[in-house]
Amino acid sequence: MKLFVIGDVTVDHLYFLERIPRAGEEAMPIRSTLIPGGAGGSLAYYAAQLGHQVMLGARVGNDPFQEVALSKLKAVGVDLSAIQKDENTLTSTITIMVTPDAERSMISAGGANRNLDAAELPKKTIEDSDAMILSAYALVSGMQREYTVRAMQIAQKQKIPIFIDLGTGAVNTAGTKLLEIVKGADYLLMNQLELARITGHTSISDALEGLHAQGVHNVVVKVGSMGAIVWTPEDSELIEGYEIDGVADSTGAGDGFTAAFAHAILQGYDMKRAAQYANVVGALVATHIGAQSAKISHLDILERVEERYGKQSSIIQKSVDSPKPAKTSSKLVPSEPVKPQPVKPEPVKPEPVKPQVTPEPLLIESPALSKSEVVKEVPAKEAPAKKTRVKAKV
Repeated sequence: MKLFVIGDVTVDHLYFLERIPRAGEEAMPIRSTLIPGGAGGSLAYYAAQLGHQVMLGARVGNDPFQEVALSKLKAVGVDLSAIQKDENTLTSTITIMVTPDAERSMISAGGANRNLDAAELPKKTIEDSDAMILSAYALVSGMQREYTVRAMQIAQKQKIPIFIDLGTGAVNTAGTKLLEIVKGADYLLMNQLELARITGHTSISDALEGLHAQGVHNVVVKVGSMGAIVWTPEDSELIEGYEIDGVADSTGAGDGFTAAFAHAILQGYDMKRAAQYANVVGALVATHIGAQSAKISHLDILERVEERYGKQSSIIQKSVDSPKPAKTSSKLVPSEPVKPQPVKPEPVKPEPVKPQVTPEPLLIESPALSKSEVVKEVPAKEAPAKKTRVKAKV
């Protein structure tokens, strides 16, 4: 399938530290490296590995860093003809400090990305695309936001599915105003902190109902080691995480998750199976250093999904060259209308269960949910069996 991706491309300076230095303190890294990154680049990198024809809309400076920023994308065959060059602004750079628990602290310089020019928008390419995947960093402000909003309008007019991955920096900068733009997406993906910030609600259930009131129908909330909450107005479920050894760096794990989720939906998977598929990819990405280092393949991922979560005979397998899926009003499965009751191998209740919750509030300041809070917020069929040490991108 043909995908159009919009988001930042960057050069990432990674420093691996025993701990983050205090104010005024100098710290010597265990190791350091210079590698390509950026949410847009990483989304494109993993989507291309899953067999799609990917074009990336981004902007770099006319400087030596551009070669580093685009190197991995060239290697996997991403179409870079929509990459713009800025003569006056440097390629975006990000300083990332990684501690032994694989957690990150970052300093970002938007650079040339922020000057993405709508006058050079490839309208015909977007119209011919089967789906659009966006990083919300491209929707924060200025010329880059204008470019991205225009691209979304073209996609919506052509009924092209839109996937948007929020980012903590984007949500912290734009706050609830960002919701006015992203609510038009077919699928919204975010972590629990981003959900709280963009809605202004301190509990997951209230925040999800707030999104529903704004017209949002398909939401995935990444909850770190516990996996992801899949939510629609008709149903909600906590999809358990994928446990893996050797977690080294969570940079890019959320982008890998989003690219894999979009791929799975476009292949005809329902949202729950798509989240299982994405959990595996996010975990695999976190076992490598850097956002664009993991090598993935559909067959390997599918084997891991079936081993961890079991087979699902109702999956509709489609080629990546299949035509674009039609939109539906519920958007639960883009390739076919939603049935009153989902087909499952085990008996199901006659009515879909909406999440009715009376949880303890999830405070915005809280860095992570406890297992009990997630289970209270979104009922699951059974208690988690395993959990992964991979945490979603923050």
